[in-house]
Amino acid sequence: MPDEKSSTPDLSDEDLWVFGYGSLMWRPGFAFLEQVPARLIGEHRALCVYSFDHRGTPEKPGLVLGLDRGGACRGIAFRVAARQRDEVIGYLRGREQTTHVYREVMRSVWLENEPRDRVAALAYVVDRGHVQYAGRLSLQDQLRYVRQGHGRSGNNRDYVLETVRSIEAQGFRDPQLHQLATMLHDEAPLHR
Repeated sequence: MPDEKSSTPDLSDEDLWVFGYGSLMWRPGFAFLEQVPARLIGEHRALCVYSFDHRGTPEKPGLVLGLDRGGACRGIAFRVAARQRDEVIGYLRGREQTTHVYREVMRSVWLENEPRDRVAALAYVVDRGHVQYAGRLSLQDQLRYVRQGHGRSGNNRDYVLETVRSIEAQGFRDPQLHQLATMLHDEAPLHR
């Protein structure tokens, strides 16, 4: 049963588009037919989610990305074959909804292809009322959480650096994430 704060995606016979803006860009974990650089307007990428699972614990939270309201976000839209739609949605719910900090919604995204197509894509937007919503943290606070964060998917430092590498591979920059990555880049990896 879907979370009542979620908008259940249309389970039609059409291909499914999924918008990735963080780790989905560099580790989607599902089969797709194509990936296209894309832009979502109305929400922006932010390190605004305390991670109690994938990149931290409740005792030592990490910090992960969420789509927060306002602005725009460049990322990747993945087109999933209609026959794999249910399987991919199930996989994404298991990955993204472990603590229900995200709302599962459909959003319009503009593909950065030649005709500049607009498609409806499944996206995970932060729930501002959730206990894991961190809001807007200072760069020093972000650095502290990222340095300490380590969860079942690995350390938080690698998550930030991999995301920045993926953003750069798409040919753009995220100034705040890049600034944080510069601060983390020369540090020795944390071994726990």
